[in-house]
Amino acid sequence: MKQITRRHFAAAAATIVGSRSLFAKPNSKINGVMVGAQSYSFRDRSLDEAIQAMSDIGLGYTELWQGHIEPKRGTPPEELKKWRTSPQALADMKVVRDKFKKAGIEIYALNYSFRKNNTDEEVLHGMEMAKALGTKIITASSTVDQAERLDKLAGQGGVVVAMHNHDNTKDPNEYSTPDTFAKAMEGHPNIRINLDIGHFTAANGDAVEYLKQHHDKIVTIHIKDRKRDHGANLPFGEGQTPIKEVLTVLKQNKWKIPAMIEYEYKGADTVAEVRKCYEFIKQALA
Repeated sequence: MKQITRRHFAAAAATIVGSRSLFAKPNSKINGVMVGAQSYSFRDRSLDEAIQAMSDIGLGYTELWQGHIEPKRGTPPEELKKWRTSPQALADMKVVRDKFKKAGIEIYALNYSFRKNNTDEEVLHGMEMAKALGTKIITASSTVDQAERLDKLAGQGGVVVAMHNHDNTKDPNEYSTPDTFAKAMEGHPNIRINLDIGHFTAANGDAVEYLKQHHDKIVTIHIKDRKRDHGANLPFGEGQTPIKEVLTVLKQNKWKIPAMIEYEYKGADTVAEVRKCYEFIKQALA
């Protein structure tokens, strides 16, 4: 039998420590600012691959996109609707929660969009899914005319629903301007804001000023870079979105609003591009 020397033991111990570090919780709080990713950024990958990518990059927070937790694309609408209101959906969420927990990544919010054609039962079940994932925050692409209904259902479900904006300023029923956000929140205490600063800039809004005035209503921020006047999505630093200025305001005021990378511009490799986005943010917050 081969004798185990102190040197061998030390080498083995070092290997064990190194292996454990692979599973250490990612720390992506930069100078007090929580930095994470909308998992939609990894829409070309499976849930497991997206989790691995976030772990490899070092992102400790996520806004979980519904496309990563629902049945595969192409599922017939009636089957998808059935799943959305089934006990199986809640059971699936517990499995998903455990996967993120094992990776050390916090599910800060569930991105689960509600439209007019979604029944109250679907909406309430979606809210239960969020809680099964460990969060009471839902971000949603929706319409202004659904705010009253969603506010009522959110009150019943014990969650808040944060509306996500785009840049379609021609349709007053779409979230794109301060006025549309204000109309949705008026008299609706469970309606909040998921501020996409790229789309807000493309709609010619002032993201920095809006953040300063309404930070108490904003639960998450999407970080992307676009040019004004409905310009294209671009690599960070090439558009006109005040990314650094927004991050600086978060840092200076110590507001606990996570900055979620949402990678949408064209790039060769998703993981490499999200890593670049993260490096840009780290430099902006240095």
